[in-house]
Amino acid sequence: MSFKNLGLSEPILRAIAEEGYSKPTPVQEQAIPVILNNNDILAGAQTGTGKTAGFTLPLLQRLSERAPRKGNRYVRALILTPTRELAAQVGESVEIYGKYLPFRSTVIFGGVGIKPQVAILRKGVDIVIATPGRLLDLAEQRAINLSQVECLILDEADRMLDMGFIHDIKKVLALLPKHRQNLLFSATFSNEIKKLADGLLNKPTLIEVACRNATSEMVEQTVHRVDKDRKRELLSHLITTRDWKQVLVFTRTKHGANRLTKQLEKDGISAAAIHGNKSQSARTKALINFKEGSVSVLVATDIAARGIDIDQLPHVVNYELPNIPEDYVHRIGRTGRAGNEGEAVSLVCVDEDTYLRNIETLIKRPIPQVNIKGFAPDPSIKPEPVQKKNASRSRKRSRSFGRH
Repeated sequence: MSFKNLGLSEPILRAIAEEGYSKPTPVQEQAIPVILNNNDILAGAQTGTGKTAGFTLPLLQRLSERAPRKGNRYVRALILTPTRELAAQVGESVEIYGKYLPFRSTVIFGGVGIKPQVAILRKGVDIVIATPGRLLDLAEQRAINLSQVECLILDEADRMLDMGFIHDIKKVLALLPKHRQNLLFSATFSNEIKKLADGLLNKPTLIEVACRNATSEMVEQTVHRVDKDRKRELLSHLITTRDWKQVLVFTRTKHGANRLTKQLEKDGISAAAIHGNKSQSARTKALINFKEGSVSVLVATDIAARGIDIDQLPHVVNYELPNIPEDYVHRIGRTGRAGNEGEAVSLVCVDEDTYLRNIETLIKRPIPQVNIKGFAPDPSIKPEPVQKKNASRSRKRSRSFGRH
């Protein structure tokens, strides 16, 4: 199968060829014909499967086939994403694959000035890629009209629900026309996703390119047992002795990400933190430095890591295990992408035993445990409960993330 066999037009095929692609990935091969046939889809696709092009290419094709109404431009397609980084990544794909087409697109998210976004919208755009919070801010100011949207795409819908965006999503849906095409992409299928899909999609085609809630076979997973107060020491040891040049490290909190970054810098390891409290310019700079290699360790929270798109990221480290098992799948899905091998290492203290058991239950396999000489945990240390955030406060912060 080649892209030429999927019914895409010459301008789109030319853009694809210039990016060096000739054959579609499994999710692209399955999704593109269904979308071109104007059907709704529910797609289970983890990051790194090519899902962004899987909906971007047919979206551009469908917009090309249906001439817009005369007069001012209006928003014909809306792509909702959970984070700024992912919105920027999707926006880049729309520009790359649509560069030979006469469409205007824009990316909308919080953390930056709203006036330039209003000015762009007033000129008229065909495709809007947005986080829910800032989109609703613009709608409240009547700076955007969504009444003519022909296609709605929810990208990483599971993460949007995890971040508490369900009420914002419902508000956005109320602004859209009743008759439209709906595409829902999710790395995992929870009961909440199924409920959202039931209310949103019209006789959808189900597309699954990986087992739901499964981890990639291309990722080598390992657990290193270690005392909590020696995790930073072990992480530095692994990075230096194994000569790791590019490592994405996950912490549970923003404060923890900042603290670990400073500690790694003291150990002589170049590191940067990326999380919701960082300005957009700081986050963008940290990501660029990480991709270019001037920073070898990027310390991130789960929310901020969405949209980090690095094809050959070799190492992911769970400095702290997530309390939501599905987040483990999301985290280690940052490596082992596009057919490349990857390594996911988890530093687990006695306090996190329950989290580890829940993760292994979800992925239906035990994760091999490897002892590192000199870092064996002290058996006399008793587990203490991991402090959890207040759920309502956490949801409130999550909802505001798209605005700020």
